[in-house]
Amino acid sequence: MIDLRSDTITQPSEEMRKIMSEALVGDDVYGEDPSINELEEFAANLFGKEAALFVTSGTQGNLAAVLAHTHPGQEIILDKESHLFLYEGGGASALAGAQLRILDHERGQMKIEEIEASIRAEDIHFPETGLIWLENTHNRSGGNVLPLSYMKDVYALAQKNNIPVHIDGARIFNAAAASGSSVEEFASYADSVQFCLSKGLGAPVGSILVGTQQFIDSARKKRKMLGGGLRQAGVLAAPGLHALQTNIDRLKEDHENAQMLAKAIEKHTPLSVVNTVETNIIMADTSRTGKDSGEWLSVFKNNGIQAGAMSPTIIRFTTHLDLSKEDVQNTVDILKAI
Repeated sequence: MIDLRSDTITQPSEEMRKIMSEALVGDDVYGEDPSINELEEFAANLFGKEAALFVTSGTQGNLAAVLAHTHPGQEIILDKESHLFLYEGGGASALAGAQLRILDHERGQMKIEEIEASIRAEDIHFPETGLIWLENTHNRSGGNVLPLSYMKDVYALAQKNNIPVHIDGARIFNAAAASGSSVEEFASYADSVQFCLSKGLGAPVGSILVGTQQFIDSARKKRKMLGGGLRQAGVLAAPGLHALQTNIDRLKEDHENAQMLAKAIEKHTPLSVVNTVETNIIMADTSRTGKDSGEWLSVFKNNGIQAGAMSPTIIRFTTHLDLSKEDVQNTVDILKAI
């Protein structure tokens, strides 16, 4: 079975498993796990931030960021298809008491003038605007990259109004690989960034938060509140560090494979690729076929391909570390046969 559902389904390599088994460990709640400490220091330096925090998942990292940046009753400005709004169980509202102000977007970009118009004025009736939220790459737009110029404009507006900016950068290394910019450049236009070690980079577990020392100190306490205080967690940190040191440059291969697959879908199937394939995600529309996503997914699965449904008419294909060029060619051959 060729699995194209997500870049989270990769298996740790033999080298990564060996590193896990040999990792130096200690009690991270006491700050004594050397592997965790090394990973956090490496990540902070990579992003040009003062400090970093290992968290168990991107959702936990994002929620810790909300808790650290805002207080109950404040409002977060974000786009209507952001991961925080759609896919994180309502945690920002249920656990942080934050209200979400959702805006329209184009390829993940809210209009600057609409963000500005959404910033709350001082009024006894209004919630305060506590945070501006961006997602890079933007999942629901098919892995599109928010350009540095846009990030810079949002950050300038936020600074003018004394509002922090957070980047949900689950796939920010894909954004860097596609744009030719560094993650440090992207992070320079945000107060905090969350990124995943288990999406694209091939680590089995975990995400990282980066920001100022003050922010990370607060996020560490919020992580504890969320049940994220870990003990001998070096067995998870070691593969994460290995992923950062070895698997970033190869992300371009995933992008090339996605381009190849997108062309095959357009050429050999009645599906329509509806996103500009910049990174490792392809969005294909089934509307003109008379079959919905579920029916097409069954056809694909019966022929050895797994993909995922994003809506009743949109299927997502995601390339990743465990998908070789040969696998992509085999997928193309299957599409031709179907």
